[in-house]
Amino acid sequence: MIAYFDNSATTKPCPEAVRAVTEALTETWGNPSSLHRLGIEAERRVRTARLQVAEALGADPERVFFTAGGTEADNWAVFSAARRLQKRGKHIVTTQIEHHAILNPMRELESMGFEVTYLAPDAEGRITVDALRAALRKDTILVSIMTVNNEVGSVMPVASMAKLTHRLAPNALFHTDAVQAFLHLPLRVSTLEADLISVSSHKVHGPKGAGALYVRKGMSLPPYLYGGGQENGYRSGTEAVPAIVGFGAACAAASLREDCAREEALKQQILSGLAEIPGITVIGAHEAPHIVSFAVAGVRSQGLINCLQDMGVYVSAGSACAKGHRSHVLEAMGTDPALIDGSVRVSLSRFTTQDETDALLAAVRSASERLRGGESKK
Repeated sequence: MIAYFDNSATTKPCPEAVRAVTEALTETWGNPSSLHRLGIEAERRVRTARLQVAEALGADPERVFFTAGGTEADNWAVFSAARRLQKRGKHIVTTQIEHHAILNPMRELESMGFEVTYLAPDAEGRITVDALRAALRKDTILVSIMTVNNEVGSVMPVASMAKLTHRLAPNALFHTDAVQAFLHLPLRVSTLEADLISVSSHKVHGPKGAGALYVRKGMSLPPYLYGGGQENGYRSGTEAVPAIVGFGAACAAASLREDCAREEALKQQILSGLAEIPGITVIGAHEAPHIVSFAVAGVRSQGLINCLQDMGVYVSAGSACAKGHRSHVLEAMGTDPALIDGSVRVSLSRFTTQDETDALLAAVRSASERLRGGESKK
């Protein structure tokens, strides 16, 4: 049995998504811009997918625009918002624990003359409303704060932050990277009150290569890609129909309330089980229902990952996008460097089973005893 716990990196495509992708590749492979039957059918399927993603967000379908993934949606939100509002000010607020799809564009904007304030998290990985309040200025034009941290599962008070931003910095737009929150929390545009929201397909059992940016009604952004005018002129280029319809199918197949309840129950079992294993330190808030970060005293993360993999259990060392670098999230939290170097992330999905959870805890106990025993003999 394979026990897969790296769902925050990517999820296994659900059967509904696989079927939709296959049909798009083999039956409705026309260009959605073409005015013949194959093109019209492809366009119809893209329209259906837009409805499905919008319904999962609680959004108007006309305000959901497809991208190649969460990274592109984040980049589009940051760069286009800065470009649109730069005459009103050049101050931006974000956090030290954002995904690099936000942090790297921010550094690029700094090189272009923008001033960026990076809010620091507390020891659990939370960003407070008070911290944002202290950072907001009259010349603030953009705030970008993730809804759920991808490494430690802390949940930010985004709705309160968006309201505060709109009140204290009326020229500013509020963006949230909701990639790790989408279909794990009851995410609705009406309650978040964000102007811009990024989501991704392959984090919710859809295929890689699709994402979306929600843009608040009545607001426009400069185009991100220029060309034939697809996506209402915002993002030109022939639509990736197979990925888009797979994304829509995955959204339609989800049962948010039931899925979240199952994830939360299994997460609590994992936390209880880890507490019974000597040498384990749980890191961060783990408030989201699907993310737990922990370390084994005296054990490096790669050694633990390799040992677990040999037992058919798959976890990751923090963000899959960090590519071996020390976690900037845990550093910002002030976590002990020894724990950072030994940290691993367990992330669940709606397909995670009780048997997988039992296998994970048994494997962690076995690996911990083996690796810590080896350390003690050196």
